Amino acid sequence: MEKLTDLLIEKTSKTPRIELKFTSGEILLSGRSLPENATRVYEPVLNWVNNYVIQPQPVTNLRLNVEYFNTSSSLWISKIVKTLTRINNPDYRLMVHIYIPLEEYDDMKRSADIRDSFTPITDILQDSIPEVSLKLYATDDASKVIRDALVLF
Repeated sequence: MEKLTDLLIEKTSKTPRIELKFTSGEILLSGRSLPENATRVYEPVLNWVNNYVIQPQPVTNLRLNVEYFNTSSSLWISKIVKTLTRINNPDYRLMVHIYIPLEEYDDMKRSADIRDSFTPITDILQDSIPEVSLKLYATDDASKVIRDALVLF
């Protein structure tokens, strides 16, 4: 199998910036995601992730800094997360980083609150092969990280 190359999809007014970096194991989605055709945006990403899980890095960082996403985008993002849980090495780690506004973060006081708030993602992560961690970041209006919390599975 040939080496996987990085993939960059620039953001538009309706789609997020997507960075897929093989050598660093970084997967970043940032911006708004409300495309008219989510398949056109996310299918190449899912294809890349399907290839990545065959030859992953020891640590994979999925960074979700999506300020708004529609239903079809959430389905594709869930597929991406589900695919990453198939990294077939229990010694490898999948870190899911989620960035949310400070007000929402302050409403979550305990790890259980965080798990409940992100049930669709945490349900997917429960049965993963690699070790999984969820890190939540509180951001201000300028997207600067103010606080964070780590939730282990």
